[in-house]
Amino acid sequence: MCGIVGYTGREEAVPVLLQGLYKLEYRGYDSAGVAVVQSGGLKVVKTKGRIKNLDEKIQQEGGMESVCGIGHTRWATHGAPSDVNAHPHISRNGRIALVHNGIIENYLELREMLTQEGFEMQSQTDTETVAHLFERNFKGDMMQALTATVKDVRGSYALGIVSADEPGVLYCTKRDNPLIIGVGEGENMIASDIPAIIQKTKRYIVLNDDEIARVTPESVELYNALGQKIAPEIQTVNWDISSAEKGGYEHFMIKEIMEQPKAVRDTVSPRLENDLPRLEDSSLTESLFQNLRAIHIVACGSALHAGLVGREVIERFARVPVFASVASEFRYRNPVIGEGDLCIVISQSGETADTLAAMREAKNRGARTIAIVNVVSSSAAREADSVLYTWAGPEIAVATTKAYSAQLAALYLIAVKAGLARGTLAEKEAREYCRQVNQLPELIQQALRARPQIQYLASLYSNRQSVFFIGRGVDYAAAQEASLKLKEISYIHSEAYAAGELKHGTISLIEDGALVVALATDPALYEKTLSNIKSVKARGASVILVTERQMEADPEICDFVVQVPACDPALSASLSIVPMQLFSYYMGVYRGCDIDKPRNLAKSVTVE
Repeated sequence: MCGIVGYTGREEAVPVLLQGLYKLEYRGYDSAGVAVVQSGGLKVVKTKGRIKNLDEKIQQEGGMESVCGIGHTRWATHGAPSDVNAHPHISRNGRIALVHNGIIENYLELREMLTQEGFEMQSQTDTETVAHLFERNFKGDMMQALTATVKDVRGSYALGIVSADEPGVLYCTKRDNPLIIGVGEGENMIASDIPAIIQKTKRYIVLNDDEIARVTPESVELYNALGQKIAPEIQTVNWDISSAEKGGYEHFMIKEIMEQPKAVRDTVSPRLENDLPRLEDSSLTESLFQNLRAIHIVACGSALHAGLVGREVIERFARVPVFASVASEFRYRNPVIGEGDLCIVISQSGETADTLAAMREAKNRGARTIAIVNVVSSSAAREADSVLYTWAGPEIAVATTKAYSAQLAALYLIAVKAGLARGTLAEKEAREYCRQVNQLPELIQQALRARPQIQYLASLYSNRQSVFFIGRGVDYAAAQEASLKLKEISYIHSEAYAAGELKHGTISLIEDGALVVALATDPALYEKTLSNIKSVKARGASVILVTERQMEADPEICDFVVQVPACDPALSASLSIVPMQLFSYYMGVYRGCDIDKPRNLAKSVTVE
């Protein structure tokens, strides 16, 4: 959440900053602003609302000529969305402009101290205290002031700073929030994520916690927490800018739904050899899975739902207890985890604050950690004992689709590897499962052919105010993700229930015209789920049945049947979710929702 962009170079800074901010819209925001260094000092323009509002306001004020500046998109945490609460924030003397992602936990005590010393606060934000604190600590040396300032604050932050006293120079630092430096020729940038810099360069430096960078058009000077100069490690983006553009699709979400066969193929294909998983390059050796006491899967949102599927599949293949936990609960509940346990954390960005904290808690207690992430060199990838990258490419829509499918594929490989290592899965069985995993891209492509039918169903039901999803086993895990997608995109209230739990209270909510989506892809559980479907149908519900069976709609069972390709039940979540993603997408379209940027949501949740 929130986005930072900074530029210093030869070109006009504002167009570069605005373009970078547009590329970071997926992170979620409610206001935006820019600050540039001009000959007469700093000029700041900021506004509530979308970046296009900021662009229009800049034009109304006659433009902003400069070759150095910073920009920001804010997701409100302290103070409502407003022009005054938007970033950048300015020091009292007007010489320092600062943007910030994260939360300053001790901002109230800092605010009280600064107020007593005569600093007047204009906003309700925690960030403004940092701008004034910076001025208070400034003794003529920007590096000294920044070092002193970060020592005074507690919390998480990524900071970008410009000064009227040093035109053409950007300063930045971070703790528990992502920040990169784009390395160009005669121009350099800072940003929260790669899409903001790729317009200018594919070369970048990942800033580590507590490091400070001084960035000019010609150089990047990097210092550690002790103030010692260090050599930066320059990396190269391995995807093209077109991957972060819509490519003719109306929204990023539908583009990314359609990209799922490739995302799964790219995640799986390099890791299969002779129909067996080859994960040694990710430090996932057989010894890692032997003699395990338990496995803990920790994640948030859709990544957690992938983990729920992973729990089912790993227990089935490896016969070891697996617990799937919400990261924000795991980190505070004094979990029973330690030596002999394995903790798998899942995060598309690798920067999810609660997931990172949970992983650190597991490590501190002696557990071995594996990170399943999509972003190379992210915090989770760097800190985990082992990392398994999902090669899904950039995912721009806030609601995840292809990254979720790639996470499922990665978990399948881990499950087979663990089963082989523990001797609970015969090699012949493992090869057959891997062959089916390798066929998933083709099967997902077949599932996508339901798109016209799903669009039609969405046109019928887009006026519903509540939708229920039911399923058993892996289908229940998939139903939870389907329900989340619908909530995120269409703002329709939806809930997912284990089908067998309907009679324990939930069925009281079923009334004439209620919409129930039933997932029933496991032959062993089909008849059990069918009895639950008949129960809601008898109470007047409209039912959409998602199944691998070839069947016609039966008025006693369902109103519509959505067929997905048949596969091993352990892998079915990869197929049943596809029509549900499409359903959520088209429900949002018909309701006029902002598909790629749902209200109040952010792509990367880097605060608690």
